[in-house]
This record gives sequence, structure tokens and C-alpha cells, in this order.
Amino acid sequence: MEQIAMASTSPASASGNRALSKAKSAKQDEFYTQLSDIENELRHYRDQFRGKVVLCNCDDPYESNFFRYFALNFNALGLKKLIATCYDGSSIAGGRLPLFEIEGLKPDCRQPYAVEITKVPDVNGDGAIDLTDVKLLLQSDGNVSHTLKGDSEYGAGDFRSVECIEFLKQADVVVTNPPFSLFRDYVSQLIEYKKQFLIIGARNALHYQEIFRLIRNNQLWLGRGFASGNAFFAIPKGAERDFADGVYDPNTGLVKFRNVCWFTNMDHEGRHEEIPLFRHYSPDDFPTYDNFNAIEVSKVADIPADYDGLMGVPDTFFDRYNPEQFEVIGIPFGNMGKELGVTKNFRGRTDISITTNGRSRCPYSRIIVRRRGVD
Repeated sequence: MEQIAMASTSPASASGNRALSKAKSAKQDEFYTQLSDIENELRHYRDQFRGKVVLCNCDDPYESNFFRYFALNFNALGLKKLIATCYDGSSIAGGRLPLFEIEGLKPDCRQPYAVEITKVPDVNGDGAIDLTDVKLLLQSDGNVSHTLKGDSEYGAGDFRSVECIEFLKQADVVVTNPPFSLFRDYVSQLIEYKKQFLIIGARNALHYQEIFRLIRNNQLWLGRGFASGNAFFAIPKGAERDFADGVYDPNTGLVKFRNVCWFTNMDHEGRHEEIPLFRHYSPDDFPTYDNFNAIEVSKVADIPADYDGLMGVPDTFFDRYNPEQFEVIGIPFGNMGKELGVTKNFRGRTDISITTNGRSRCPYSRIIVRRRGVD
């Protein structure tokens, strides 16, 4: 089952921010990714799946569009195997694959289970692979599905359980929408087992020390992203009350978020496109921070082409980050700010500040970068 609860402190999305914060505080982790969003992102990596074992380890096959995408494209992608695990039955039952009995499972299919597919044949003989073939496969082959039991530490279907880790060991690529509340643990596990991955996470995870260090070390980066920056998720029935007006759309039954992104360590063409630089540096246009030797660049499009020093840029920089063009240095606040040498600002905090026209302020959400090729 896909699960992600997202939180943000972005002032650009106040109503969304209220919704996300409420979702986080309520441990609301069930958000179901739209197939169109998955298709739009996965098209950039199709050649990298051939001959691979794909694991979707937060995905109920009844409702997960991740499972649906890979099952329907199993042959086209040339997959070796598809594994999906879930910790419980679907909360929005019947929305994508109508509930039916899966061979080898209890009729209600509410218990945690795993599905392992090594082929998706044209079961109904209509000359095409579709959901009917997937349904017939799950109904007829008792070797495809089995229940999960968990262990003394983690419940059945938990990605940290022993049996789910065994699935992870088999996998080449992990693709899913993991729980926000366990995002650090989830990514840490993927790195520990040296897996390729393409997952959805809250944008503010870019500022988690663990995640940022992976980006700086070129072990993780952002995917191509959601269309127009908008991600739409289905939610369990009855959860509408957890979202502020203007975020949940009663007409579509979807919740819209602007502060989520794809995290991956799979290469894509966007990582090799240089950011066009047109601006020229001048001290008046790019003032230096009060308490750190770097200049303020409020928009990625304004990065000067002729400045050799450190620059503070918005974290939207990561949407276009080319590691061959720029070097990521650090985050200028908190403990990471101390590591950089940021001193206390006018508020007594370790956070960059800037004074213009006699007024001091702390720019929001900056990343310190430097152009490559600069000594």
C-alpha cells in the first residue's frame, strides 16, 4: 500500500501547508499516486529496467498504480520479476482493481501479503496484456501470492521486517511511494543494500541532514518531477476532513500537493542539462550575507555567470542541478550551518541573514553552491 504523509514550511502554499502539517500530526500516511504521474516519470528510465527485478514494497496490488504500471508493462519493459508487498488490505478498496479472490490468500484479502510475478501472459487470449490478464493470473496461480507473517520486531509487510528485507535483497530497483514518517529509515535501507530506486517524498526532505549528504555525495538526486509541479493523490474514504479547503477536491476525490518530488539514484537526461546563466555579478544586485561569506541569489534564473565564490540559492535549484556544472557545498542553518562556518545572526541563531536598506532578514530555504571549475 502506498503511504506518504507530507509536510512543508513553504510560505508559497499556506493552505497546502496546513493540510500537510495536519496530515503529518495525524500520522496520515495513505496517499495513492496517480497512474499518469507514474507514467510521466517512468518514461525517462524505461531502458534501465530491462532484465531487472523490480520491488514495490509499500504497495497493495489492489490499489497501487505502481503495481498496475509494472504489471501492465512487464513485457514491454523486459522485467525479470515484479514483487509487491503490503502490510494490510486496501483502504480505498476497488478503486482500480476490483476486489477478487487471489489464489493462495484468504477470500477477503485483508491480511498482509506479497505478490511475485515472473511473467504476465495473455491469459484471456485477446492479443493484448491488460488488467484482465493480471486479474486472471492472480486468481489462478497459487505460486504468485502468499501471506506475510512479520517477525518479533516488525509487523507483517513492514519494509523493515526480515521477510521484506529478503525481498529487497532480490531486487535491482525499488519504485514506490513510501511513508513520510519513515522516509529517513526507508532511504537509509536502500543505500545500505545498494539498490537503485525511484521514490516519492516530501520536498522538505531535501533539508534532512541524511538526505542532503547523499545529494552532496552524488548518491541521490531529484527525478524529472510532476507536471507543472503538481502532484495529485487519492486518499482513503473519510480522510477528507484532514485537509484544508482548496487542497482536497470533492469533484475528483484527489488531494493536490506542490511540495513533493521524485527522489532517485537512476540517471536521467535532465541531470546533464546545463542551467543557462545570463546574469552578471555586481555587489549591488547580489549582496553578501551578514554572517557568512556567500552572496544571496534569490532565483535560480539569476545565478551570475561570472561569480566564482559561494552562492546561496533556493532549494528549487535541485530541480535543475547538474553536478558537472555546480558543486553543492552545504545548508547554511542549524548544525550543518555550523559545519560551514555560519555565525549567529541578528536573532542569535545559526542561520544566514542579509541586511538591505537597513533591514535584516533571513532568506528562506537556501542551499550553498559554487560553479564547477573554480579553484
